[in-house]
Amino acid sequence: MPAVPFCLLDPLWDQFAALLPVREAFSASHPLGCHRRRVSDRVVFEHVVLALVHGSGYERIASPGCSDRTIRRRVKQWAELGIAQRVHALALEAYDRMVGLGLAEMSVDGCITKAPSGGEKAGRSPVDRGKQGLKRSVASDACGVPLGIVSDGANRHDSPLLGPTLAAARTQVGAMPECVNVNLDRGYDSAKSRALLAELGLTAEIARKGIPAPIQAGKRWVVERTHSWMNAYGKLRRCTEKNGMVVDFYLHLAAVLVTLRMLIRRSTSRYRWDGRPTTRRLK
Repeated sequence: MPAVPFCLLDPLWDQFAALLPVREAFSASHPLGCHRRRVSDRVVFEHVVLALVHGSGYERIASPGCSDRTIRRRVKQWAELGIAQRVHALALEAYDRMVGLGLAEMSVDGCITKAPSGGEKAGRSPVDRGKQGLKRSVASDACGVPLGIVSDGANRHDSPLLGPTLAAARTQVGAMPECVNVNLDRGYDSAKSRALLAELGLTAEIARKGIPAPIQAGKRWVVERTHSWMNAYGKLRRCTEKNGMVVDFYLHLAAVLVTLRMLIRRSTSRYRWDGRPTTRRLK
């Protein structure tokens, strides 16, 4: 039983493999001229997806053909190359071409999850008795497609992450419409946030402090739904990675899966192709 449906795994791997560097099956630098055959990238990739979905340690998902050290070493190499970020940009480009991104209305919000092992992107969580936690700030389009992701410690306030999150969205998407409205919760209700948005030429709908949330929920609920989709991945709910680049690798990999799932679901009512899913549940 695969960790994710084949209709998601296969297109993800096709784009992922195209960005990997070409390497020989045997190491040419071995002093004796011989070495064990290198574990294929596809095998390691499937183990990485298992780690992302289930949140298990590499020792638990390792198999006789792929050790935990191989997984850890390969993930670090892929994270340094920024492959997950590039695949995310390709997924957004495909979504925009086939369905269309709703960039006129964007939403930004933060989410705090557990990071029991600490690390470069961990901090004292204000909602978990000071334990180590991870905060991710996500910008989404009008339908909840994740555009830009920024990670930091759980003790970091949402407002200072607004600028980097919008910059990350611009990097992933490219050109933005002239008129963009940003929907924010009351955590961004400050003069600094409004000055930043005015400097970027963006309008904003920010919830006011002191007013109950249901009355001023606005259009930002889509990014909260996106956070719930991303929290379905165990590695994001309880991140045990200490390397900041590896943390961002898993965040963007989860964003790619969320984007592909939305793309397939919205394309079924617009296009026809062989193997098109006939139910909302992707198998």
